[in-house]
Amino acid sequence: MTVRKLMVIGVLAAFSLAAQAQKSVQETPKGWHLLDSKENGYYGISLDKAYQTLLKGKQPKQQVIVAVIDSGVDTTHEDLKPVLWINKKETPGNGIDDDKNGYIDDVHGWNFLGSKNGQNVTTDSDEAARVYYSLKKKYGDSIPDLNTLSLEQADEVRTFERAKFQIETAAKEASIMVLLYRNIVEKLPAADSVLKTAMGKQLYTGDQLTAFKPKSSEESKSKSLMLGLFQQLHAMEATNKSIIDDLMGFYNGEKKKVENLNGPPTDYRGIVGDNPNDVNDRFYGNNDIMASDATHGTHVSGIIGAARGNSKGMDGIANDVRIMVLRAVPDGDEHDKDIANAIRYAVDNGAKVINMSFGKYFSPQKKWVDDAVKYAEEKGVLLVHAAGNEATNVDDKRHFPTAYYLDGTKASNWITVGASGPTKKNLVAYFSNYGKKDVDVFAPGMDIYSTIPSGDQYKMEQGTSMASPVVAGLAALIMSYYPQLNAKEVKQIIEKSAKSLDATVYKPNEMDEKGEQMNFSDLSASGGVINAVEAIKLADALAATKSGKTSPAKPALPKSSVKKTQKG
Repeated sequence: MTVRKLMVIGVLAAFSLAAQAQKSVQETPKGWHLLDSKENGYYGISLDKAYQTLLKGKQPKQQVIVAVIDSGVDTTHEDLKPVLWINKKETPGNGIDDDKNGYIDDVHGWNFLGSKNGQNVTTDSDEAARVYYSLKKKYGDSIPDLNTLSLEQADEVRTFERAKFQIETAAKEASIMVLLYRNIVEKLPAADSVLKTAMGKQLYTGDQLTAFKPKSSEESKSKSLMLGLFQQLHAMEATNKSIIDDLMGFYNGEKKKVENLNGPPTDYRGIVGDNPNDVNDRFYGNNDIMASDATHGTHVSGIIGAARGNSKGMDGIANDVRIMVLRAVPDGDEHDKDIANAIRYAVDNGAKVINMSFGKYFSPQKKWVDDAVKYAEEKGVLLVHAAGNEATNVDDKRHFPTAYYLDGTKASNWITVGASGPTKKNLVAYFSNYGKKDVDVFAPGMDIYSTIPSGDQYKMEQGTSMASPVVAGLAALIMSYYPQLNAKEVKQIIEKSAKSLDATVYKPNEMDEKGEQMNFSDLSASGGVINAVEAIKLADALAATKSGKTSPAKPALPKSSVKKTQKG
């Protein structure tokens, strides 16, 4: 499951949160994530302040390539065209692998979800269903003694048991929801159409619908149905489109859970034509990095590096960055093989930072991803990963990909990011995953204004998917001004300089007066939100120490933050 989608705990809870999000978008200023809490009143990362003070008059010393493994990117967008990575060894459109890297015409990156004849995967199944049916014949009747198995085999058995439990439990719960909401879902499109015609509006709010006076029984019934949803969900300021989109998304997701128990999932990825069981079969896909829906990847890319100072739309975080596009995340759960090969492509083609705004709760070929992460670690490439949007403590529930290898050791080049909000009232995003051990930092992820496809557009979106590129952008900014710092040091700088906030907040998904509360500092290992000013100060100090300009007796950072702990 891509992390931009909420794992809905209950339909009413989901809609209530969606309504809060809609209201929040209307009230939050564009670009708040770049601001300073003391100077502007919003809990951004003080980026504007860093540029205006610490970096004023300075020029980046190197251009940093950031790979975005995602759904694709709109390469025609006005704010992204100037910052796209260009493979100068390739001649565009000649159908030849000029640089002999195994990928033909990979000018801006590669699409691991396509076929050689130009077809592309857009939708895919849930990993839980894929795991369940692929291992059902092997372990369905008897589970072997884990003590007799290798690490990989034992992990496979545990994965099957979790998938079996999730598929069976989710199907039972979802079947009830499908029955409850089928009648409403079937009547909703017609009712909305009647109201849009009668009100003369394509978009209307619950408040506007309240004031509307029906002139026929059909209009009256339609108003009653729609207004009931607005009122039930306390979402009178939301629009009809947001209400219907959320309901349909939830309903279709519940139907899919029921279908998962009825038979093996559709093999959407079969059109790619590779051997899915061989990770070394790497040279598949095509160069169509936009494909059919590049909204998510386009939004993520803008946050990292949309052209600064061009008076268009918005400013990215890093001012001398190039975005490498790697399409490997469909509308559904990504495949481990695609992620592993996307990481390797990024490393081999010069990326210094890789943003990964996706995730799932099953990883059947985890070793393939682990090996790719180790490869990136050896080559000094920083991996930045979104924590997920299920309001879950990931210390207790495994979320993939992960910084932890099968043997329990932890990668030194990995940052996991939770999502924060703009004010004290919503300092922690209601949807964000968290974890005192496994989430490293928080970064702005609510109501983030950035680029979207189709005609140079911009929009506010939210999720840990938006928080992760904020961190990736800061990492690229540090690397561009301080090329002598390696990936591990940049990771330590970002985490050590995070602004600790001693504030009591509602636990994610507990957004009412009776909800459980906790201290913001307990949501992550660093206990804070990243801060560009403090990070630049720390980077400058460490760079000076490494160059011998200051006494090495007081190093700016501890020698290592690599953790050798067991992952449960």
